[in-house]
Amino acid sequence: MSKLNPQQQAAVKAIDHPLLVLAGAGSGKTRVITEKIAYLVKQGLPARHIAAVTFTNKAAREMKSRVSKLLDDKQQRGLRVSTFHSLGLDILRAESKTLGYKSGLTLFDEQDKHTLLRNLISHGAKDCDIDNIDSYARQIGQWKNAFVTPEQSLTIASASEYPAAHLYNDYTRSLKAYNAVDFDDLILLPVLLFQQHPAILEKWQNKIRYLLVDEYQDTNITQYQLVRLIAGNLGRFTVVGDDDQSIYAWRGAQPENLAQLQKDYARLEVIKLEQNYRSTGRILKVANQLIANNPHAFEKRLWSELGYGDPLRVLSHKDELIEAQQIVSEIIHHKFRTGSNYQDYAILYRGNHQSRLFEKGLRENNIPYFISGSTSFFAYSEIKDVLGYLRLFVNQDDDAAFLRVINTPKREIGPTTLEKLGAYANERHISLFAASTELGLAQKLPDKAMHRLGKFRDWVIDTADRIEQGDTFTVIEQFIDQIGYSQYLKEESKTKEAADRKIKNVYELIEWLKRIADKQTDGQKPLAEIVAKIMLMDILERSQEDEANDQVSLMTLHAAKGLEFPHVFLIGIEENILPHQNSIETDNIEEERRLAYVGITRAQRTCTFSYCTHRKRYGEIAECEPSRFLSELPSDDLEWVNKKQLAPEVIKERGKASLAHLKTMLT
Repeated sequence: MSKLNPQQQAAVKAIDHPLLVLAGAGSGKTRVITEKIAYLVKQGLPARHIAAVTFTNKAAREMKSRVSKLLDDKQQRGLRVSTFHSLGLDILRAESKTLGYKSGLTLFDEQDKHTLLRNLISHGAKDCDIDNIDSYARQIGQWKNAFVTPEQSLTIASASEYPAAHLYNDYTRSLKAYNAVDFDDLILLPVLLFQQHPAILEKWQNKIRYLLVDEYQDTNITQYQLVRLIAGNLGRFTVVGDDDQSIYAWRGAQPENLAQLQKDYARLEVIKLEQNYRSTGRILKVANQLIANNPHAFEKRLWSELGYGDPLRVLSHKDELIEAQQIVSEIIHHKFRTGSNYQDYAILYRGNHQSRLFEKGLRENNIPYFISGSTSFFAYSEIKDVLGYLRLFVNQDDDAAFLRVINTPKREIGPTTLEKLGAYANERHISLFAASTELGLAQKLPDKAMHRLGKFRDWVIDTADRIEQGDTFTVIEQFIDQIGYSQYLKEESKTKEAADRKIKNVYELIEWLKRIADKQTDGQKPLAEIVAKIMLMDILERSQEDEANDQVSLMTLHAAKGLEFPHVFLIGIEENILPHQNSIETDNIEEERRLAYVGITRAQRTCTFSYCTHRKRYGEIAECEPSRFLSELPSDDLEWVNKKQLAPEVIKERGKASLAHLKTMLT
């Protein structure tokens, strides 16, 4: 506590009122949350009655790690530190019976959601067009985040939204029949549960007697309802947020939830954390002036004791190719001059498509780099399909795997059949596969559907037996041929090249599984062990961004939130890129300004803006305008590099840096 500044200490000790901590970028908000957890425990509240929620697994892990340094194992026993969605899943698993689910809920990811929607549309969902599937999926997610139930969607939907509302109702019914929930249900269903069952709400309020919420500005309407219900009328909570860093409106975030707290809790206390421990004074001055152009419910101004620092540089380029070359050159010569590491540099951009030329430039110069948010091998649909089959072969009670593969490729087993199968499985409290083997199912389904289900079931059992008893990988290759999977990929892919790439991925996966199997020396069920290892590898690969390697970071401004780097390059600072064209057309400049603010406040020591005068768009060379945000920055703190000739000594120094880098490459 002695190391906290006065505002941080006040935030930690305020436990008698509902508390909003307005925490500016780099102001030590995670420290406040973790110190507060320790303070509550030392004030006599057992850790098992405290819950801290945030938005990412990475943030939750960081919080847990810091708490473990403040409390011993006994003191922190039962402490709940998780994401909002993990908390929701815990509530659903504990109360599944009340909601009419059997135990062992299946969680649908985005691909599973799209597959089910596609299935419902292709079997006659009312007025729906298969080409609009992405917009239907997005609309259903938006309704759930805005706390709109399927029934309510039918009453509030506009004429153009009516097909999505009907699909939302069909989709919800099918999910229930499959004993499944999707990502957005993990918040919506607990809120509905608590509203409809006061005794269960009281039970959870007694479990969670103090709630801490990180990144509160990113909560949507449904998440706010969950916070209010758990915290109760007394408001036993601390929420930490920054309206200037609210950049997720596109997924339902409501920065207005900060102001809403004052309306809902008359006793709300507000404490501002304005001292920044990350950036130089000049970087903060520039960021403050930019964000002052947005309206604010709460005013705050970041300051720092880390010195004033260098001017923020602005580079202009003839086109995007020269932009990429010059920024790679900047990194090479700056690293040579200062002895920095590659991991000290980040290149941030508005959209993923902007990374391609920078990747090329970094590769050509042998500079290691890491792209945050690039697609995991395990996220490809063809990999998920084959792993789905393998999961079903080793565990026939895996409902998610069953639903993934039952119609991949198509077997004419429609959503009505699956809905009735799911309802029957729920009644009997058994898996979908086990339900398909029961005679009682014949009373619910027509003969044709029973025959198709039976044919699939018998094939799965036979293939699983042959895998266990024979040459595992020969059988795996045979089953891929048997189901005509290569042909299915050709039919589903937009181009021959895309189909070939997917088929290659499938055989790469099989070769990889073989290599893992060759290393296995024990076990009666090698495939089951291999599948378990693969699922774990998937989880590890998804969290690989946590690894601290010496690499230049490339990422979108959205992905950079919460991170910091000594040297930051913000590229494509142009009208129609930042601010984005859609935001200009829909008059949503404020969120784009917040995005630029987030980018600037990632920088610890230097920040460089970059824009092009011309850029290729849709095959044509178009003229570009510098972003309006550059004109909102204090001119005294900017250095427009290309507007003046580089000094001879700078040119000489850069030549030396490039030569040194070339020698390193050659050796």
